Amino acid sequence: MEKREGSVIKTILIIIGAVAAVAGIAYAVYRFFICDDYDEFDEDFYFDDDDIADLLEEDGVEEDK
Repeated sequence: MEKREGSVIKTILIIIGAVAAVAGIAYAVYRFFICDDYDEFDEDFYFDDDDIADLLEEDGVEEDK
């Protein structure tokens, strides 16, 4: 009986290890293919104070100074 219990525990640990290995490989592939160009982000996307003032003038809103 004790031999069977050890076999069940061993099988469960092997399954958990296999799932962890597949998850680790999937995460590594994900990190390899993900686009991480955050340092090269286009700064023209951000508005500066002159752009905001121009937009407010176009909408007819007066800016508080």
